[in-house]
Amino acid sequence: MSHLAGEDQSEDGRLGFDRRVRVAFHGSKISSDGGLLLYRELDNVLGLHKLMGEYLVDTRTGHNRLHSIVGLSRQSIFGRLAGYEDVNDADRLAFDPVMRQIVGGRAVDHQAASASQMGRFETEVLATPENLAALAEMSGHWIDRHHAARSLKWITLDMDSSVSPTHGAQEGTAWNGHFDCSCYHPLFVFNQFGHLERCKLRPGNVHSADDWEHVLKPVIARYADKDILRFFRADAAFALPALYKTLEAEGYFYAIRLPTNAVLQDKIADLLKRPVGRPPNHVRRIYGDFDYQAGSWDKPRRVLAKVEWHPGELFPRVGFLVTNLPLDPEEVFTFYNQRGTAEQHIKEGKIALKWTRLSCRTMVQNEVRLQLHALAYNLGMFLSCADLPDEVATWSLTSLQTRLIKIGARVVRHARTITFQLAEVAIPRDLFNRILAAIHRLRPSPAPT
Repeated sequence: MSHLAGEDQSEDGRLGFDRRVRVAFHGSKISSDGGLLLYRELDNVLGLHKLMGEYLVDTRTGHNRLHSIVGLSRQSIFGRLAGYEDVNDADRLAFDPVMRQIVGGRAVDHQAASASQMGRFETEVLATPENLAALAEMSGHWIDRHHAARSLKWITLDMDSSVSPTHGAQEGTAWNGHFDCSCYHPLFVFNQFGHLERCKLRPGNVHSADDWEHVLKPVIARYADKDILRFFRADAAFALPALYKTLEAEGYFYAIRLPTNAVLQDKIADLLKRPVGRPPNHVRRIYGDFDYQAGSWDKPRRVLAKVEWHPGELFPRVGFLVTNLPLDPEEVFTFYNQRGTAEQHIKEGKIALKWTRLSCRTMVQNEVRLQLHALAYNLGMFLSCADLPDEVATWSLTSLQTRLIKIGARVVRHARTITFQLAEVAIPRDLFNRILAAIHRLRPSPAPT
């Protein structure tokens, strides 16, 4: 592995198609992740990792403290943002010039943390009860910093669960019949900007809404004092009386899908009769609006029904929502259908960051990994939510990773400057500078004195 330091050229090769072409490896001078420098600037503008240093407790002693806890956190999170989903690549990344600059401190002139150092950091230092609790809260702290750069008028929370397949006898793994695999069953809360407000790793055999209070209530508490409108959406797994009562007490407007039952079907019996006449060639939608009180509810609540007659189908498609929104049924269903974006955010996390790769032995260590993936995801989404140039404004997190982060970079060091020469064929200089300007516009306004 001597080529990582860029010193050994004995294995340089020549290519047969053109004998003038020689391939040389200079791992300490060349990086494939030049775009991470933009995210490092975003980190600095919002002061994100400064918060990590304030909340995390460094339990290391002696010679184990070569790198600061902030530097190690950056290496964990930025590495995941670049697509390195665990510490297996840390030995190579330790010599990467961009990663060394991101980590800072002694890493700039020497090297970043090795795989063994990163492994101990993630499975020992961050796995303490104090640090795990701080990590669970950190996404909220980061999002608050991002909100400080804009005028927040409303918040919409979307709650959903997902699957993280497991392999072997990992603690907490269990068979889930719905997902048809052995897995963990994490729970997520997103906001309308795509930010991951909070998440929790759970055993694979729990109900989709299990432990919703420990995930949702801290998020509700963060927004309790803000003068904003509050909204909530969730699917039928979260049709729980305790959740309705919580949302109503906290002033949230909500739309939650209800499982179909015979009583609800009877309420809209007139809508389920097939319309008279020749069926049209388009979908026909009919809405119902009525009060309903299930046996477990403390009071009647508004329930909406949507009946869809599709061409070529004998029976209608029926859906019910329980809601307290003062809108027409069609508007409420339109609002609820936007909940699908939460599923897209989960998909982005799986594809771009591989946050379902939770391969540690214990539940606590895998919880740490999930929280680190959540922070990497939010860092990526913060840039997506900036006022980016039109050329990149619609890029997904996956596109930003493959087309912006994965830029070839060569470092040139002088006595007073460190210059990264980027491959302009990927991102032109003008576009890079406009993205940088958009990042600087996210800087929070100074607090009044």
